[in-house]
Amino acid sequence: MEKEKKYSNRLIHQTSPYLLQHAHNPVDWHPWGEEALGRAKKEDKPILLSIGYSSCHWCHVMEKESFENEAIAQLMNERFINIKVDREERPDLDEIYMNAVQVMTGSGGWPMTVFLTPDLVPFHAGTYFPPEDRMGMPGFPKVLVTISNYYSTHRGEVKKMEEQMRNALLQMVEIPPSQRELDPNILHKAFDAIERQFDSVNGGFGKAPKFPNSMALSFLLRHWKATGEKEALRMAEVSLEKMANGGIYDHLGGGFHRYSVDERWLIPHFEKMLYDNGLLSWTYFEAYQATGKEHYLRVGEEILQYVLREMKSPEGGFYSTQDADSEGEEGKFFVWTRDEIKELLGKEKGTPFCAYYGVTPQGNFEGGTSVLNIASPLKKVAELYSMAVPELKKMLEECRKVLFAEREKRVKPGRDEKILTSWNGLMISGFVHGFKLTQEKEYLIAAEDAVHFILAGMLKQGKLMRVFNKGRWHVNGYAEDYAFFIQSLIDLYEATFEMRYLKEANDLNEKMMDQFWDGKNGGFFFTGKENESLIARSKSPYDNAIPSANSIALFNLIRLGHFTGDDSLKQKAEQILQLFHHFFTEHPSGFAQMISGFSFFLNPEEIGIVGSKEDKRTRSMLKEIYLAYLPNKILSFKDPQEPMEGDWFPFLRDKEISDAPAIFICKGFTCLPPVQDVKDLKKVIQ
Repeated sequence: MEKEKKYSNRLIHQTSPYLLQHAHNPVDWHPWGEEALGRAKKEDKPILLSIGYSSCHWCHVMEKESFENEAIAQLMNERFINIKVDREERPDLDEIYMNAVQVMTGSGGWPMTVFLTPDLVPFHAGTYFPPEDRMGMPGFPKVLVTISNYYSTHRGEVKKMEEQMRNALLQMVEIPPSQRELDPNILHKAFDAIERQFDSVNGGFGKAPKFPNSMALSFLLRHWKATGEKEALRMAEVSLEKMANGGIYDHLGGGFHRYSVDERWLIPHFEKMLYDNGLLSWTYFEAYQATGKEHYLRVGEEILQYVLREMKSPEGGFYSTQDADSEGEEGKFFVWTRDEIKELLGKEKGTPFCAYYGVTPQGNFEGGTSVLNIASPLKKVAELYSMAVPELKKMLEECRKVLFAEREKRVKPGRDEKILTSWNGLMISGFVHGFKLTQEKEYLIAAEDAVHFILAGMLKQGKLMRVFNKGRWHVNGYAEDYAFFIQSLIDLYEATFEMRYLKEANDLNEKMMDQFWDGKNGGFFFTGKENESLIARSKSPYDNAIPSANSIALFNLIRLGHFTGDDSLKQKAEQILQLFHHFFTEHPSGFAQMISGFSFFLNPEEIGIVGSKEDKRTRSMLKEIYLAYLPNKILSFKDPQEPMEGDWFPFLRDKEISDAPAIFICKGFTCLPPVQDVKDLKKVIQ
């Protein structure tokens, strides 16, 4: 029987798992809203704003050390209005106040701790604070008393800081469009900049901690395709292989953890995020298209299988995250000792298994445990144990199944079961890409189930909502919710050629234009007309853990412009590029998705199919198109036996052929003769 909680606060009525984790703290937490903000003004108290998310390890640590501490809670309650925010539900608040933390401290992260005036302007900020002075950091009680006293006794200075910070935040979000001409050479400069950051030994970019930058890897594949630059392909392949071999990848259950704490991809931070796995599935599928190497396809499919097994809700949408911790320990669910493995598999199988997956008596993680990673080549292990490579592969597969079944008996990490429209959009696209390559119906069904769930449940009066949890929809959608979901609808059209998906995408794009487009300077604001008005309204141009809304919208506008024949959409795509020209020219590594969008803008490739969906020849030619790596393709379909709707598909409108099926291809300003044979098609699309 669960022990009765000593405290309950206002978070008890929320649906966010992160907020509910704090609902029984002795801290008098408020959710962000009128009650808390009004109380701060009425009582003239500073606001302590704490932002995090449910799978954040250090958020859990700070809660345990400080927010469950009655003496610290008393200080917080007496001196501040305390507000807790889930960054995944409110990315607008997270972005603004993360900017402030970075301005004030030079770095940022979660848990984010920001002290605001009642007018919501930050005047002090940090991230994690320990409960007492430690490792050069001041203890949280000391911070609380110092800041509270300063606010009470130095109002003039606080007012000056408030004005300076307001101006700094406004300057960060005020972006005038560049007057310089868009230069295709930027793509080569971007490659050079990314190459300089490349880790030639371990793959990926930079040093520890190392994140799987799927967008940069996708750009490298795209650059190789456009230029023949072999080094771009090599960099992408080294990274993808090292990541898939490392401990950042779950070798038993599929899917990637958030990041690696070392530069070798060995020891992960164990949380699993839906958006990472959506984006990485795209990139591995692209690598398979580019190289034909089956192991890239396998990793992509294992990501999808993980999401189907662990992250799919009964309603059809996909859950947000899996925690790093289980039973209060980080990584406990995922790690093994050598003795555990040998006991399960027996010595004969367990010894080569441990050799292949780097499991040693001393372990590579805490307490003698090991994170599975491919430590030796298959051929080398086979030779060492006098086995044929196919025999070893088969044995390893059987052993993984045994360990997976045993792992399923463990207490699983917590799961954040809120459904976010934007992250679902990324994952839906991953399933669509997987379906195109494999024709596995399960993947198409998963994509369509999620789309139908969002259209039926998260579209209210024609506008997208962001969050669904515990039977409730809330928070008006942000630009990223629209952009990512529109992309997934267009992707789904190109897999099914069902017009309803393309029409929904076009309708939502019109809503997005109305809600978010800046008619003065171009580009999409992060928040819409009907979102809450905050101290600054940004356009969030950077491609960080997820692409920016503007980067994905750039692709959407180009694709919809071709599908509809509406040149104003392509012009808006150009405005986005013009607006952020300075950013992606000076700092290309922070704009990998937008630079890919620029490449797409310069060289779109229209491919039109005229034929019957039921015709075997149509299907065989379509299969070749799906298997080919054609990152700039815009794929449309026309059945000559059916009338075309409205003004859609100007590219196909006048394409008549007596002996369908036929493929029509235009690259830039050059159109090729119609192709009616699979062999000829292969030659054309190589």
